[in-house]
This record gives sequence, C-alpha cells and structure tokens, in this order.
Amino acid sequence: MTPLSIFARGMAMGAADIVPGVSGGTIAFITGIYPTLLNSLTRFDTEALKLALRGDFAGCWKHVNGNFLLALLLGIATSLASLARLVSWLLHAYPEPLWGFFFGLILASALLLLGQIARWQWPQVLSLLLGAGIALTIGLMPSTGFVVGNAGIFLAGFIAICAMLLPGISGSFILVLLGMYSSVLAALKGLEIGFLVIFAMGAVCGLLFFSRFLQWLLRHFYQATIALLTGFLFGSLSIVWPWKRVLGWVVGSKGQLQPAQQLPVLPDEYLTRTGEDPLVLVCILAALTGLFLVWLLDHKWGRLQVESP
Repeated sequence: MTPLSIFARGMAMGAADIVPGVSGGTIAFITGIYPTLLNSLTRFDTEALKLALRGDFAGCWKHVNGNFLLALLLGIATSLASLARLVSWLLHAYPEPLWGFFFGLILASALLLLGQIARWQWPQVLSLLLGAGIALTIGLMPSTGFVVGNAGIFLAGFIAICAMLLPGISGSFILVLLGMYSSVLAALKGLEIGFLVIFAMGAVCGLLFFSRFLQWLLRHFYQATIALLTGFLFGSLSIVWPWKRVLGWVVGSKGQLQPAQQLPVLPDEYLTRTGEDPLVLVCILAALTGLFLVWLLDHKWGRLQVESP
C-alpha cells in the first residue's frame, strides 16, 4: 500500500466516523487494512518504550509501523476537519439516500465476511446471534444523559473509540446515545483545543486497550470472533435503515432538536408519519452503489478478510 492509498482510506474512515450509525472499523474492513491497523496499534508495547528510551527513534517508529499509522491518522484528521460540515449538511439535506448508501456498504461487507467462517458450529452461530443482538440493541436504545466535565469528555472518547474499532458499531452513534455527539461535533467545528485534547487522550487510551483485547480474541477464538464481528454488521443495518420513526428527541448544542431514539419503518409509514417523500428508488440506487463499491474494492484489493494473528 502506498502512503497516498493509506491516506485515502483514513479519509474514508474519518468521513464514516462523523455519521452516527457508520463505523470507521467497517471502512477498515472494506478497504482491507483492518488486520494491519490492529497489529500496528498493539505494537505500542514495552519494546517500543525501550527503543524510545534508548534514543532509537527510527527503530521505535519502524516497530510501531509509524508510516502506516501516520498516513492513516492524517487522513482521518483531514476528513474530520474538512468534511464535518459537508456530512452534517448531507445528513440534513439528503438523509435517506445517504443512509441507503451506507446500508449497501454494510450489507455487502457482512455478506463477504460470512464467507470467512469455515465451519458453522454452535459457538459460531451463538457469536453471530450475540453480535447481531448487541448491535441491534444499541441501535434501538434511547439517548441518555452523560456526565459533563473533563472526566466525562475523557470517558466519552475512550468508549467511542472502542466502538469505532468494531465493524458495525458506530463510535459517533455511541456519542449520540451518551448525549455527547453534538458537543463533540461543535468542538470539531469550533476547534475547541482543550475539549479535543482531552477527548483525544481518552481515545488513545481506548485504542491501546481495546486493540489488544480484539487481537487476543482473534488469536484464541478466531472463528467465533469473526462470527461476532459479522453479527455486529448485520445488527447495525437497523441503524442505517433509511426510513425511521423518531420516538424521542434531545436538544443539540445550539438548541436544535435531534433524534434521541428511532425505530426502522417501511417507506409507506415513513411517508405517512413525516409527510416527506421516502425517495425509495433513489435509496435503492444508493444502496446498490454501496454494494457495487464493496464488490469493486474486494475485486481490486482481494477478498475482504481479517487475518488470524
């Protein structure tokens, strides 16, 4: 992979993480960098610390796969800084086609991952159902209040980044459930450095902890973990379903109302309840575009997969 291609993948991950319902981990799956990402994050260990303390910064940089992580993080940061307003506008102006596009992306990814499960025994079936159930439960949960302050900001970053590493569970959607999404988006738009530094510290701690946990699962329970991750993807389809019925509202950072809990409905009910055109044909075309894009990526970079460590 070239630095430019890694940067582009990072931008795609950053754009996905802005949307409440789409996981950056899903994009890492789709673009084939998930194993490299996990392995690189777990290289921040005692060996890396020893190299740094000895002054061997070049060796430390190579040990943690620094070129890969730098290009990826630059792409994510560029996307967050430049696309936050665009994605917010798309969610406001064209929400149904946007959700339809992501629905196609995630459905295609889940179907491809099913092919990695070599044998279907009760641990794999149970893991698949558990993953789908967890993602579905998270998708239908109402938003809750969250402790504000530095500790709350740090914990929100820790929890959200753990979700971002999981395909199918959106870190930004977790922020919605915690009641922190509008605050984080406002901090990104306004470049509130203090808020962002504390949030980033929580995210870094979450990355270092959760990446190791995921790698341990893949090393010791590979087939069951793949089934669990696939279940996350299938369960998250309820979150990105284009037509939803709002069951509750919360007040955003600027006093605007935002959905706190939503239930997927059919297009006819959506039209009846909202009075808005469900744009069924456009959503179907957007979903097919997402399906085709995953097929194209899979065709170009090889079979979508997570390697056993």
